[in-house]
Amino acid sequence: MSLTRSYRAAIAPNNWSTFCVCLVESLTVSTGRRQVSSPLPVHQQILSSDTIRRFDSSDDKGNNPPRMLSLEEAIERSLAATPKLGGETISLANAEGRFAASDAKAKVSLPAFDNSAMDGYAVRSCDLKSATADSPVGLMCVGVIPAGTFPAGSLESETCMKIYTGSPIPDGTDAVIMQEDCHSIPGDGTTILCNERVKPWENIRLQGEDVREGDAVISKGTRITARTIGLLAASGHDRIEVGRRPRVGLLATGSELTEPPGCLKPGEIYESNRAMLASLAARVNAEPTPYPIVPDSLDNTVAALERAFAENDVVVTSGGVSVGDHDHVKPAIERLGGSVNFWKIAVKPGKPFVLGQVGSKPLFGLPGNPVSALITYLLIVRPALLNMQGAQEWRLTKRPGCLVDELVNRGDRRHFMRVTIDDRGLVQSAGGQRSHMLSSLAKANGLVDLPPKSRWSKGERVEVIPIDQ
Repeated sequence: MSLTRSYRAAIAPNNWSTFCVCLVESLTVSTGRRQVSSPLPVHQQILSSDTIRRFDSSDDKGNNPPRMLSLEEAIERSLAATPKLGGETISLANAEGRFAASDAKAKVSLPAFDNSAMDGYAVRSCDLKSATADSPVGLMCVGVIPAGTFPAGSLESETCMKIYTGSPIPDGTDAVIMQEDCHSIPGDGTTILCNERVKPWENIRLQGEDVREGDAVISKGTRITARTIGLLAASGHDRIEVGRRPRVGLLATGSELTEPPGCLKPGEIYESNRAMLASLAARVNAEPTPYPIVPDSLDNTVAALERAFAENDVVVTSGGVSVGDHDHVKPAIERLGGSVNFWKIAVKPGKPFVLGQVGSKPLFGLPGNPVSALITYLLIVRPALLNMQGAQEWRLTKRPGCLVDELVNRGDRRHFMRVTIDDRGLVQSAGGQRSHMLSSLAKANGLVDLPPKSRWSKGERVEVIPIDQ
């Protein structure tokens, strides 16, 4: 492409920004699905990083700016930086949602003994080979076996015993006939007429057919549910060892922040991230502790972090992690003798992110914008908190859905867009996608991971990450 006079003027020293605007007028933009001419005004068009470097970007301060990590690499580093917290033994009644710290084995078989699957009569199947509705077979009832008792003696030929669901099977019995298939002779309290044949072991629950004594009933790292609590109790347990709950210190930084519902001074806003993050952390068993708002100064930030590290297993901050003059989280970590692992991730929203460490304790520095804070928490902090408890599975679940509206990502980072998905699986944008917009965040119940420079059409199948998990 030859340079026009305007391009030559634009590339004069200190005029790179003007050059970029001029040059973009002759370029097309890749959508990821097809090449189209951009319908946007020049100042909104997207430049490929392979074509034009943004020389006036604040992200490029310094000669060698840190590269942006992929989300997968960021997760891998955060998992490696979070130590396991060890275990504690608690009552089954308090174990729902926790993670088993060791395998638990059955102390008894389930069923513990051969027992009846229903109310009826314990019989020998060979005695009823010829039984029909027109020609019933008569058996002598020689006893009753209530649940919780064990029968004495063995069942003889052409006899039966009244039995109830869960009652032990007497020796000599190999079947139970339902009481609906039997009737007694009026005036004869001992003879039972059976109208149906039964197969050997019909309506009998065999000892150990579900779980054998010594079998593992829950594996290390498995999340304990109400269902597994039932299995553990039935197999002889009343307590279980679980991963310890991580204590999480929550800090919000920024001199513009104030506690609701106080009066706002000019330039102030209500702080909302700590309450939101505390709610999210509690979902994964963490014990969150919100600390007072931290004004924008290095000394204040150092003091707040020092206290939070002393009282918690992990510290989560919001705000103060970018490259501004009032962003003090990174230097505060270093002043405390800690280190910073990374601080830029190739996702939107949520590019500025700090993984720090002081001693053996991690710090997750989230962006200050509420949407960015929530999304980076879900993608990176949540897996780490689960990992600290020894969870076997920390990945976010997904739901399939179908797009009702087109979704477009014109940027060069993966965009986790706020969407709604209904019971039918229909997916649409929840509204504005800028990182400060709380109304669309509150409306959304899911996120869609849209690749860079891509356009997904109405009707396409997508995977939705539920927010409430």
